[in-house]
Amino acid sequence: MKKALLRSMAVLMIIALSLGIGLLYTRLYERYELKKYPCEFSEYVTKYSDEFGVPEGIIYSVIKTESDFKSNARSYADAVGLMQITSDTCDWVAMKLGEKSEFGLMYEPETNIRYGTYLISYLKLEYENWDTVFAAYNAGIGNVNKWLEDERYSDGDGVLKDIPFAETKAYVEKVNETRSVYKRLYPTLDY
Repeated sequence: MKKALLRSMAVLMIIALSLGIGLLYTRLYERYELKKYPCEFSEYVTKYSDEFGVPEGIIYSVIKTESDFKSNARSYADAVGLMQITSDTCDWVAMKLGEKSEFGLMYEPETNIRYGTYLISYLKLEYENWDTVFAAYNAGIGNVNKWLEDERYSDGDGVLKDIPFAETKAYVEKVNETRSVYKRLYPTLDY
């Protein structure tokens, strides 16, 4: 009887210890994910999300994918800043906004987020489908328009069913994966 009681207590202690370790691991992993997927520059993300009608979760997902929140990031294609804006894109957005183009400002988080969010809003009005928007953000409007005209890549209703550029295909998948993580970690944001 005493041995059975001791065994039961040992089993209960092992279960309690396992639950405690599991809970600790879960909390530590959640902290790790929150650090890895932050909501930095929230004052600018919120401001331009409201101004241009782009969900905050989309903006964070693009920033995370493009630069991992490094405002001094520069790509092999000379895209710069948080949302990786090229000189041509800077010129185009400045023209659309009625401003003088100053590419050097693309390293400033507020200006970069403003221009990137404007571009996303423009692409969303143009294409409506988020995957097509992400493809155009990465590969450009000209490429996406060509793909949409080609029945090998388009469903005929303005949605890409396949992306012929491997880099762009991987980019769209990565933004969507990142978006899924943000949805789980920050469920109150819009997506």
